[in-house]
Amino acid sequence: MKSFFAGIVRTLSPGISLVLGLGIISAVIVALLPLQPRGGIEIWLGDGNHANLYRALAPEWNRRHPDLPLTVSLISGPALQSRMLSGFYSGTPLPDLIEVERGQIGQVFAGPLQDVGFVDLTDLLARDGLAHEMDSASYSPWTSRGRIFGLPRGAHPVMLAYRSDLVEAAGIDVKQIETWDDYFRLMRPLLQDLDGDGYIDRYPLTISLTNASFSEIFLIQGGGGYFDGMGNPLLNSDANVRIVARLATWYAGPGRVIGDINMYTGAGLRLLREGYAVAIPSADWYVGNLPVTLPSLAGKIKLMPLPAWERGGRRTSANGGTMIGVTKASKHPEIAWELAKFLYFSPVIARQLYDLTHIVSPVKSTWGASYYDRPEPYFCGQPVGRLLQQAIPDIPPRPSSPYLSSAVQLVNSVITQLMAITDRQGYVRPEQAAGDARRLLDEAQHTLLDQIHRNVFQAQAIP
Repeated sequence: MKSFFAGIVRTLSPGISLVLGLGIISAVIVALLPLQPRGGIEIWLGDGNHANLYRALAPEWNRRHPDLPLTVSLISGPALQSRMLSGFYSGTPLPDLIEVERGQIGQVFAGPLQDVGFVDLTDLLARDGLAHEMDSASYSPWTSRGRIFGLPRGAHPVMLAYRSDLVEAAGIDVKQIETWDDYFRLMRPLLQDLDGDGYIDRYPLTISLTNASFSEIFLIQGGGGYFDGMGNPLLNSDANVRIVARLATWYAGPGRVIGDINMYTGAGLRLLREGYAVAIPSADWYVGNLPVTLPSLAGKIKLMPLPAWERGGRRTSANGGTMIGVTKASKHPEIAWELAKFLYFSPVIARQLYDLTHIVSPVKSTWGASYYDRPEPYFCGQPVGRLLQQAIPDIPPRPSSPYLSSAVQLVNSVITQLMAITDRQGYVRPEQAAGDARRLLDEAQHTLLDQIHRNVFQAQAIP
C-alpha cells in the first residue's frame, strides 16, 4: 500500500500533490466535525431585495414563533443551486425553505416525482383554499407533471418599453399598433443611418441574442414554446417554426430590423441611452431596473402592450421568475409552509416588493391596490403598475422541464444558424426561411429527445 501511494505521488507534480493532500485532510476534518444545525426556521435565497424584506418581517414572525426564529441566508446564485442539488441528491444539510430562480429549478425535476426534494404543494394549496388565489400561469414554471412544488414570487408580465420622445417626435401613434407587422411598418421611419456612414445607427427594436430568455418571450406569446404541460418537447411545433422564421428575418438579411444590445453591460446601457434601439421587451422586474440603470431617460420612456403575432392575439408574455419551496428535509414542514404563505401572500410584502422592484404580485387579492394607479414621472406619468397588472390574466404558461436549458440552447442555435442562412440567401419574408426553420427545428427536437430518452424516469412518460 505504501508503494502504491508513493507511485501516485511520483506521477503528480508537487503542486497537485499538495492540493490533493490538503483536500484529503480537509475532507477528513469536515467529516469528523459534528453538525451544528441552526435552530428555528431557515430560508436560503439569492436576491438581496427579498432578503432585506424578509429580515424586516422577522421580528413579527419571531413574536409569533419564539421557539422557531427566522434565519434568512443570502447565498449567491451558483452556490445556492449547487448546495440545493447536493442536499437533494446526497443528503447534505438543507434549510426549511429555498427561493429558486427559474434557471435553477430544472434539475430538481429530473427524477421521479416522489424524489423531488421540495414538498408537493398541490394538495396543501387545495386544503388551505389557496389553489385559485394566484394567477394560474404563474405556477407553471414551478410545476412538474401536473404537481406544484413552489409558490411564485411574481407574475412577470412583459410589455414594450419604448422611447416615447423619439416615437412622438416622428409623429407615430402607437395606438395604431396591434400586431408586430403594424409595429415594424409604423416604426420604419426610425430605422436610420444617422451619420451617413452606411451603417444603421437606430433600430426599431432590440433583443439580445446573448440572453436566451428573449426567444422564449416570443415563442410563448405566439403559442409556441419548449415543452407542453407534461414535459413533452415541442421544439418543432408549427408555431415555433413560424415564429423562428420570423425572428431570423428580423435579426438578419436585407430586411433586418433588430439591433442586438446586451443591456446588462455598460456598453449596452450606453447604446440604449443614445437611442440605438427604440424599444425593448421588458418584464416587470426590468421595468423596475430602468430608472436605476438609465436615469437620464426619465420622461422619455413609456410602456405599451407587446404587439400581437396576429390580430386579436396575445399582447403580453412572461420572463424570469422566482419561487419559494418547502424542502423535504425540513423538520417543521407545516411551520415552513406557514412561513411561505406569510411571505408570499402578504399584501405588505407585495407593496414593498413593487416599490423596490416593480414586480407585480400574482396574488389576485392585491390587484386592486391603489399603489398600482400611482403616476410615475420616469414613465411620463403613466400608471405603470396598473398597466403591468392588467396584463397578468393574459400571461401564457411556461412549462418547466429538467431539459429546459438544453431546449433553450438548441433553439437559440437554430436561430443563429437560420440567421446565417437568411444573410446568405437574402431572405426577407418569413415564408422564405420557413423550410430551413422546419429542418433545423426537427433536428433540434431529435437531439433533445435523445437526451430525454437516456433518463429512464423521463423516457417512461415521453414517447
